[in-house]
Amino acid sequence: QVQLVESGGGVVQSGGSLKLSCVASTRDFRIFTVTWYRRAPGKPRERVATITNGGEISYADSVKGRFTISRDNTLNTAYLQMNTLRSDATGVYICQLVGTSWGQGTQVTVSS
Repeated sequence: QVQLVESGGGVVQSGGSLKLSCVASTRDFRIFTVTWYRRAPGKPRERVATITNGGEISYADSVKGRFTISRDNTLNTAYLQMNTLRSDATGVYICQLVGTSWGQGTQVTVSS
């Protein structure tokens, strides 16, 4: 029932930055925890970052200090700012409203 649409992916040079967005269709966006996952080639799906409905944030160790998760409840949108991108950041980034829905994902490719 809840639709999630990710955007902002693309091809970037190593060391560059991207900002991903996840727009939710539900008016109740503010009550849900949001998690960004990454599905990289040849690797299991990995939790990248989480932000709760109360604004509590956690990150995977591999992205701490480089990625920032945020949300704007007035826009029903979650964000993932990705800085100092490395090749291991390549993959499909998927947004989840925990307990409800998953997005289709947006592709991020880090080139060299």
